[in-house]
Amino acid sequence: MNTVKKYLGIVWIALAVAIAYFSIGIFGGKLTSGKQDDLVFGIIVFFILLPMVVTGLTIFGWYAITDEYED
Repeated sequence: MNTVKKYLGIVWIALAVAIAYFSIGIFGGKLTSGKQDDLVFGIIVFFILLPMVVTGLTIFGWYAITDEYED
């Protein structure tokens, strides 16, 4: 079971990197579209939600790799 946790930790970190990469590509266009609705939505997603999601997945994956859930 510990091996599965470690592999899933790597999956969570890879998922965080993929989400960050694709979200920057998708929501970066919202910041430069020129429409106010897109700008507000892009700012909220890009500067508030994206860091929380990526940080949460990365920490969860790191804890799974380093056996912090060993109890």
